[in-house]
Amino acid sequence: MITALALRKPATAFDHDNTLVIAMELSGKSWILSAAIPGVDRRPKKIVGIGDIDGVVAALSGWRTEAIRAGKSVSRVVAGYEAGRDGFWIARELRSQGIEVHVMQPSSIPVDRRHRRAKTDRIDVELLLRTLLAWLRGEQRVCSMVAIPSPEEEDARRPTRERERLVVERRRLENQMESIWARFGIAGFNSRRKDAAAQFDALRDRQGAPLPPHTKAELGRLLARHAQVETQIKEIEAARDAALAAASTDIGTDDETMKRIVLLASIYGIAADTATTLVVECLSRHFSNVRAVGSYGGLTGTPFASGGSRREQGISKNGNPRLRNCLMQLAWRWLRLHPDHALSRWFRERTNGAAKGARIRKVMIVALARKLLVLLWKLVNTGEIPQGIRLKAA
Repeated sequence: MITALALRKPATAFDHDNTLVIAMELSGKSWILSAAIPGVDRRPKKIVGIGDIDGVVAALSGWRTEAIRAGKSVSRVVAGYEAGRDGFWIARELRSQGIEVHVMQPSSIPVDRRHRRAKTDRIDVELLLRTLLAWLRGEQRVCSMVAIPSPEEEDARRPTRERERLVVERRRLENQMESIWARFGIAGFNSRRKDAAAQFDALRDRQGAPLPPHTKAELGRLLARHAQVETQIKEIEAARDAALAAASTDIGTDDETMKRIVLLASIYGIAADTATTLVVECLSRHFSNVRAVGSYGGLTGTPFASGGSRREQGISKNGNPRLRNCLMQLAWRWLRLHPDHALSRWFRERTNGAAKGARIRKVMIVALARKLLVLLWKLVNTGEIPQGIRLKAA
């Protein structure tokens, strides 16, 4: 399980006289480093190549020597960068070098409105350095840090995310084929059938004529790609189901992630795919309170209140989009499959009024999804099934 330490405030007090702080702006062509050196007023910058950890360590060594020449000793080195495409391997490698590393959540970094139109890597690295220094000083809400997962924890997310992309690709291929069928008046061809290839060979248009050669060749290639994607989806699902079955029979397993997936999958209406997505994307993480859980799902409100003007601007959507989509689908199923649960009764009480229409249901289903996420988070941490939840038959 990911143990997130001090994501909103530093765990160690900041001392300017012995702490060397660097910020890293990671671009697609180079890395730009900017440093706050004890005893030195200027903020030096250095450019290193992409992935050049040795260059980063060499720059730190040079800046440490510069601090010593200024009469300061460096006992702590802190580095920070934005979470992005490069992931967390940089943080893990720098930590192996004895460097304290923090990964900043990009959406939490404030941007000066006067400078919003100007953007360069040098401006970005200066902003990152100022933000990191403010966070180290303990300034409230200046930014949030991202928990740095282990390679195993990152790897556990790959199957569900790959399956999600493959399902989208499958639907895209089916839409392409359906648009071609429609031009010849063909309807009802199911490309997911096992005998789809045999049916395709015998396919004729509405007049009984064979399809034109180029059209048939294109459809054949689309159908072959569709079959490959379908096979890969089934391989991922088979591996997931096998792991879930093995964990279900092995009661004494030490894998906390699989224990939580098995627990959620035992609830009526939560399939293996939904349980896996919920756990690997959210419920295997450490959260300090229920507000942090709702915020991670992007399901918290964004109120606007200034003077006498007050309004709601909808949910933030700053959290995990995969988790949010999964929860919204689960919330609608929950109402139908767990009608006696307290959350279902709560939803009905607030949406059954005579003056309330479809819009209030759409608003309240978001609140239900947030409450459901908190309920499941408490469930996997305590292991106790609340009253009113139906379990699957053994």
